[in-house]
Parts: sequence; structure tokens; C-alpha cells
Amino acid sequence: MEVQETRVQTDRVLTIPNILSMARLVGVPLFLWLILRPVFGGPNSDWWALLVLMLSGVSDYLDGKLARKWNQISSLGRLLDPAADRLYILSTLVGLTWREILPWWVTAALLARELMLLVMVGILRRHGYPPPQVNFLGKAATFNLMYAFPLLLLSVQDGWLGELGAIFGWAFAGWGTTLYWWAGILYVVQVRRLVKADTATD
Repeated sequence: MEVQETRVQTDRVLTIPNILSMARLVGVPLFLWLILRPVFGGPNSDWWALLVLMLSGVSDYLDGKLARKWNQISSLGRLLDPAADRLYILSTLVGLTWREILPWWVTAALLARELMLLVMVGILRRHGYPPPQVNFLGKAATFNLMYAFPLLLLSVQDGWLGELGAIFGWAFAGWGTTLYWWAGILYVVQVRRLVKADTATD
């Protein structure tokens, strides 16, 4: 999750939080390869894919926690962390949708929100503003989705474990998708206010 504190910020690259974020980025293609192996005739590697997702969730928590605790908040970290979040969400959407574990309309809803945010970032840049900060709802949405995806992957297993994965996975997915869009709408409102204020001063 993106760290929003700016009172102690460094330009250092090789910090522990940044290394954790880089490791998460390396895990993105590994996860895709593991989850898509059965599609291309390879062995089922869902448990390994699940492990990669779980490690990603742990490192996502740790990089922000350690950055604040050790005063290692960095400019690079503020870019790497949300980039890793979005790439994991995108890769998981691709993998789960390709495997027909996740319905296409859920994927379309989440991707449409990302497209809307890209448009807002473009508008802000045209007016000389940086991308908007990640707010609490955005963090909560990412948190829910990061829990939903491993559980939905677990839902394809037989027996009670798969049933529990489906129940809790869809609960987290529902909340995550709702909060994701709510946070997106708040970004639109924020951008509109900034642009309106900028226009009024011209």
C-alpha cells in the first residue's frame, strides 16, 4: 500500500521497503506463469501461485510499515508500491479470468475503473498537477482484492476448503470492487475541483 507521509522522504534507492516492492514486481510474471500453466498443457501449479500471492500480500503490508518505522519513505517507493499493487491486480485478473475462475464482468468493472483513473491522471498532468494520492478507500479496496484473489483461486479446490474459499473470496471481491469504484469516484471529484480551481485562476 502506498505510503502517504511526506515529512521524512529520501531519494535512496536501496532501502528495505524498496527491495520488497521490487521483489513483488518480480513476482508478477512468476505468478502469471504459475497460474496459466494448466491452460497451456502444463501441470497444475495453483498452490505455488497461491504462495506467491500470499507473499505479495505480506510484502505489501511490510514495505509501508517498515518505511514509516525506519524513516525510509522514498520517492522511488512512492512509485514502486502502487505500481506493484496495480500490476498484481491486473495479472491476477488476467489469470483468474483466463482460467474462468473470475467472471469477465468483474474483470471488466475493475479494468474500467483503472481506465477512468488513467484519464484523470492525464487531465491532472495537462494542468500541471501530480497524480492524486491514494486515499483510505483506495487502500481498503486494494486490501480486500488482495485477499479476494487468493481465496478465489483456492475455491477451485475440492471439498470444504474450496467452499470456504468461494464464500470468503466472493465476499472480499464484492467489497473490494465496490470500494475500488467508490475511491475512483472520489478521485474524479478531486480532479474536478482542482481543474475548476485552476481554470478560475486563469
